[in-house]
Amino acid sequence: MQLFYSPASPFVRKVMVFLHETGQLADVALRPVTTTALNSDAGLMAANPLAKLPTLLRADGPAMYDSRVICRFLDDRAKAGLYPAAPRLWETLTLEATGDAIMESALGIVYERRLRPEELHFQPLLDAYWAKVDRAIEVLNTRWMSHLHGPLDAGQIAVACALGYVDFRLPEKDWRAGRDALAGWYASFAARPAMAETAPKG
Repeated sequence: MQLFYSPASPFVRKVMVFLHETGQLADVALRPVTTTALNSDAGLMAANPLAKLPTLLRADGPAMYDSRVICRFLDDRAKAGLYPAAPRLWETLTLEATGDAIMESALGIVYERRLRPEELHFQPLLDAYWAKVDRAIEVLNTRWMSHLHGPLDAGQIAVACALGYVDFRLPEKDWRAGRDALAGWYASFAARPAMAETAPKG
């Protein structure tokens, strides 16, 4: 298998953490690409019409894309149980969706700052993106700590990758303030070898 890859992408990181945690890293060759919404990589676009990372190429089927699809595939392939049986499954999927939404909003801020000239930055949109991130982090701290401290699952991985991306790209945002429970959980989770080996770069 081959994975279209960027070490800065939080969605790619989520897949990489899955590969580490499920013992499948050696089964996947990484294909580094540089791609943006305004300048898509041709090879990536040929595999995935959306030209988005991550995209997984397989010898025995069409390319897979969207980190949630790839992670479900990898979990099933390894029989790892990172998507547990119901009823915990529904909490896991909701938590994963929350982590992914944090990533999407944080990426929206990054793209607005990076792809538009500074004089064209639309501050109300930037504020709205951050408000979504901030609300989600608050809910994680107040409602989800029991699940986060439970057995390892896809939801925890998604949340940890999301918080890591906020630290990486938006270091001026103090998401830890008043959220000691979540900050403590993240510090512990970020020390896992799979997280340390996939720290974002670039």
